[in-house]
Amino acid sequence: MGYVAIKGGGRAIAGTKDVFDHLRTRQGEAGTPLNTDTIEQQLRLLHSRVLSEGGVYAPQLASLALKQAQGDTLEAAFILRAYRSTQPRLTETPLLDTTKMRLTRRISAAFKDIPGGQMLGATTDYHLRMLRMELLKESPEEFRRISRDWFSSAAESDLPDSFPKVLDGLRRQGLLPQPDVAAAEREPFDITREPLIFPVPRSAALATMARAEQGSLLAIAYSNMRGYGDVHPTVAELRVGYLPVLLPHPITGELTEVGEVEMTECEVIAMYEDNADQSKAVFTLGYGACYGHNEVKAISMAILDRALQAGVKSGPRNPSEDPEFVLLHVDGIDSMGFCTHYKMPHYVTFQSDMDRLRTTQKKQTDKEQG
Repeated sequence: MGYVAIKGGGRAIAGTKDVFDHLRTRQGEAGTPLNTDTIEQQLRLLHSRVLSEGGVYAPQLASLALKQAQGDTLEAAFILRAYRSTQPRLTETPLLDTTKMRLTRRISAAFKDIPGGQMLGATTDYHLRMLRMELLKESPEEFRRISRDWFSSAAESDLPDSFPKVLDGLRRQGLLPQPDVAAAEREPFDITREPLIFPVPRSAALATMARAEQGSLLAIAYSNMRGYGDVHPTVAELRVGYLPVLLPHPITGELTEVGEVEMTECEVIAMYEDNADQSKAVFTLGYGACYGHNEVKAISMAILDRALQAGVKSGPRNPSEDPEFVLLHVDGIDSMGFCTHYKMPHYVTFQSDMDRLRTTQKKQTDKEQG
């Protein structure tokens, strides 16, 4: 049985684009097109999700992808990742030191007082989840006043350029394992060029989760939090800020700052355990880092990093500790593609299913009458 030819399919497909664009512009002359700066600044958390899941730090292009996808974050990430695949790879940065981040937010749930102090920054953690009706009729003048007032008050603050890591103090007290120097010196796994063949190194797991879909990470991490695992972590430090990007100077070879990327980093401390490489028991750690301001994603990633390490060491006891289960189900582009492929023509396979069902029903009827 072959596929049935369909006439007019090309015209219909072209028409879908026209309808899609019409829905974006149906306000007509009264509508105002969104510019990329507006999307980046006023929808910054949505924008951060696309940056992170798209896997390439290109703020303006992430805004364009969101505009093109009409707010669908998965589609926008797909567009951005597709664009990335067309670009040449010119060079690689050395390992970057996140203690050099220019921080906009820094908190710890482990200690009340931390070196350099807590910095609440931009967050809704302490707000009531109530609709602000005044935003329905926000005037341009009021909009600009908010920005002016903030700059006036911020000018009086005096913040240091960088802050120490909370974990450094715990390491000095012997409560945490020392950094794995050998692992840090190994070439990180490149998930954009190599397929995941299990078992995979930790760098492959972290890279996969760094561009994973936030909701998928949260769902599996939540299963661990609820009891399908033994991790009830404490956030040692959560950082949001801008990390300087360094590249060797083309003439001198000296590392030179060429820009900065906004990112979120989270380090969690979990239940202590005996460590074969240590003379005494120490806490265990989980780590998460991703582009943009994505706190839920970074925390979920850190929890799953700790869970996956436990699964590699002692064998997975639940789905959140199984590397193959986690890493093959958290990528939004993969899962969206498999889901939406069901919308494609399946005429032949369904006709086959119907033929088999009719044959089975006929055999059952013949047997009953037999």
